[in-house]
Amino acid sequence: MKTVVPFISAASDGERQAWRDVLPAALEEVAEVKPFEALTEEERLAAKVAIVANPDPAEVAALPALVWVQSLWAGVERLCADLPENGPRIVRLTDPQMAETMSEAVLAWTLYLHRDMPRYRLQQEKKIWQDHVLKLPQERTIGVLGLGKLGAAAALRLKTNGFDVAGWSRSEKVLEGISCFHGEDGLAAILNRSDIIVLLMPLTVETKGLIGEKALQHCKKGAALINFARGPILDAKALIAALDRGDLSHAVLDVFNEEPLPQSDPLWGHESVTVLPHISAPTITTTASRIVAQNIGRYFETGTVPESVDRKRGY
Repeated sequence: MKTVVPFISAASDGERQAWRDVLPAALEEVAEVKPFEALTEEERLAAKVAIVANPDPAEVAALPALVWVQSLWAGVERLCADLPENGPRIVRLTDPQMAETMSEAVLAWTLYLHRDMPRYRLQQEKKIWQDHVLKLPQERTIGVLGLGKLGAAAALRLKTNGFDVAGWSRSEKVLEGISCFHGEDGLAAILNRSDIIVLLMPLTVETKGLIGEKALQHCKKGAALINFARGPILDAKALIAALDRGDLSHAVLDVFNEEPLPQSDPLWGHESVTVLPHISAPTITTTASRIVAQNIGRYFETGTVPESVDRKRGY
């Protein structure tokens, strides 16, 4: 008889069904994946590991023997906030494909800004036929804020495509070919030199509201910004004010404090903002489910829990 692994999710119906379609097949040789609502009382009491995607904390709490949870997302700030500190260990999804997908998105939208696409879009709306001077990639400095796996992959991809790339992290890091900054002084320095700023850091107590009025004052005049991290890292009101003053030229936003972005939000209609529906690096279910199967299979064989989140740091 196979071990039962609960699947707990309060994600959208479509996303939840997509995982229900792939997880049982991926874990076929490892365990039986069952939705939480289909568990028997015996299975709830026996579960040592669960697969979760935006789970209801009450359902997680209903599994008293739980040792760890495998998140299906790279971001785990919601789990860290919802689950008790003495609760199950949290394992984030670390999929090399996600870093590849994110680096592709960063390059695409950096090129969008580099090639003045927002300006040409506005010109089309006003039926203006006018070209503008094109800079070379090496004349454009891209500042990548956050040098974890996603940020490092994005920085290296930008470098490969000819851009002058700098990186920032809270603590000191070294990345070959990339000028690296760290700490509060380093943040001001990288903002001051970057033509395009890319946010890719995790949301923690330290990074919430990090890019606010004070930080934006350090930005290079006319710089553009891409937020592919988390909405609360960026102060939206301070951003709009900087755009209205002309201190920043454009912002590409894929993440927000509230999602979906409310219809009444001023970001929708701002001519210097490109709104994306959180699509920069969607989880690829086929590759991710294989990694989940490997993690859980190894745990059942050896008792080894994959590297888990440091609850104090939040990642």
